[in-house]
Amino acid sequence: MTTLANGLRVISEGRDSVQTTAVGVWVDAGARYETMANNGVAHMLEHMAFKGTESRSAQDIAVEIESVGGHLNAYTSREHTAYFARVLKDDLALSVDILADILQRSTFEETEMERERDVVIQEIGQSEDTPDDIIFDRLQEASFPDQALGRSILGPVEGITNMGREVLFEFMAEHYTASRLLLCAAGAVDHDDLVALAEQKFGSLRQGGHNPFEPAVFQGGERRDERELEQVHFALALPALAYDDDDFYPMQVMSTVLGGGMSSRLFQEVREKRGLCYSIFCFAASYKECGAFTVYAGTGADQVGELVPVICDEMLRLGGDASREEVDRARNQLKAGTLMSLESSASRVEQLARQTLVFGRQIPLKELIERIDAVDVAAVRRVAGRIAGAANPAVAGMGPIAGLASQAEIAARFAKG
Repeated sequence: MTTLANGLRVISEGRDSVQTTAVGVWVDAGARYETMANNGVAHMLEHMAFKGTESRSAQDIAVEIESVGGHLNAYTSREHTAYFARVLKDDLALSVDILADILQRSTFEETEMERERDVVIQEIGQSEDTPDDIIFDRLQEASFPDQALGRSILGPVEGITNMGREVLFEFMAEHYTASRLLLCAAGAVDHDDLVALAEQKFGSLRQGGHNPFEPAVFQGGERRDERELEQVHFALALPALAYDDDDFYPMQVMSTVLGGGMSSRLFQEVREKRGLCYSIFCFAASYKECGAFTVYAGTGADQVGELVPVICDEMLRLGGDASREEVDRARNQLKAGTLMSLESSASRVEQLARQTLVFGRQIPLKELIERIDAVDVAAVRRVAGRIAGAANPAVAGMGPIAGLASQAEIAARFAKG
């Protein structure tokens, strides 16, 4: 990693065995940096960045990258935004030039803005029509009500409809500064060449500073949406741990034991033994200062009344009887997943960027494996107790939910322990 004079960090990992390069710019700003008034701007900005600059039209951008067989993409999360490309090794300079252009000289022309508003509104509509997608937005709202972290990444239809191009310029000026950007590449890349490109293309970008975000507090609550669907979509969240918590890695292992695969407790007990649902899984989402541990299940209206108590009981039971066999298996799953992901340059560049944004450094593979291996049964039981012992779950239900227990009933079940 090299830091330029203006604060922009340049990170690379070369691999002699490949002929392609994955390269991108990660911005330390996502949807949680928005206000109620501009909710959706980070995602809209991600869309509009590809719609034309001072020297390239939207078609020019697409044609230039695809003429060399490469491709561009982007995504917005609650804490970060990423713009990235994958190209043959000889086309690294072109991809960096395009990335620098769209992130510093986009014009956000009104005609393109009008067109893209419609596209994003269609995306919102598609999400609303996908219950096993929108249920997680409802759960986020219930977990962090009236907070930036609880608002939708896509934003509300009314806000997108009325959003002017000046809102994009303001958000970019505030957050897209050198000290909050990472230029990251993996694959067929020479670090000195990448640094030289960064100096040339991003060296004049102003440094900026740290923009504070609104601290989030997991409050819990309930969102119920009665719909005529074939299934009940149920999601449960409990307050969990931030990235820098000492139990971060035990939480990942615990999550895998509980609902991380076909051998997990939830899959075996809920689906295989009882046949209460087709789909069930859990995951732990960490943020800068907090987290949320989530369980999702899709089930029938006649089964949901039995399903939810079983999920609660399995979560509670794990804090007392997690076994060495389960923990060993979960650790191996996590290590295998980590090592397999390193075979892809695209996955590796994502990991490099994410580690730097979250932990402030790149975590060596040896250290990462050691941290996973250090998780023992006692640690899994401890973190399971920490999470299941929370008194304020968030609950979201969608579909024929008459038989779904209320948030108060679910909270009472956890309180009994």
